[in-house]
Amino acid sequence: MTNFSFDIVSEVDMQEADNAVNQAKKEISQRYDFKGSKCSIEFDRVEKKITLTADDDFKRRALIDILATRMVKRNISLKSLVFNTPEKAFEGSLRQKVEISTGISKEKAKDLVKIIKDLKLKVQVQVEGEKLRVFSPKKDDLQAVIAHLRSIDFSLALSFCNYR
Repeated sequence: MTNFSFDIVSEVDMQEADNAVNQAKKEISQRYDFKGSKCSIEFDRVEKKITLTADDDFKRRALIDILATRMVKRNISLKSLVFNTPEKAFEGSLRQKVEISTGISKEKAKDLVKIIKDLKLKVQVQVEGEKLRVFSPKKDDLQAVIAHLRSIDFSLALSFCNYR
């Protein structure tokens, strides 16, 4: 009997993240409330980190809002952004690092396996590095798992791929 399967992953399209940051930079350069300020957004694609620099807390929040809006428009879940604590930078300005998290950690994988097992469906779950593979002889059971995972508010941005 053939088994059907799919993978659960937590990934971010870095090209889309890059596009979102560039759009945010363009908006900042055009907005009246940012004229003459030292506000900036820098993206390090290799490190998967975005650095926000703002004159004050009000402008820092505005930067976060602009960035978040651009990310959502590019189908990047805000759950994959980790905002670190803002720190003081040069001349009284604030700097905040934003990390783009990808992959499913061991702890999160355990949580997902438990959630899937609690559904009491005939499926097997296998952890493969930073992704999970779910097997079942019935496609309906796999679709039930996907539907359930989409319906709950899990702390990671989950996507489902390699459905066979």
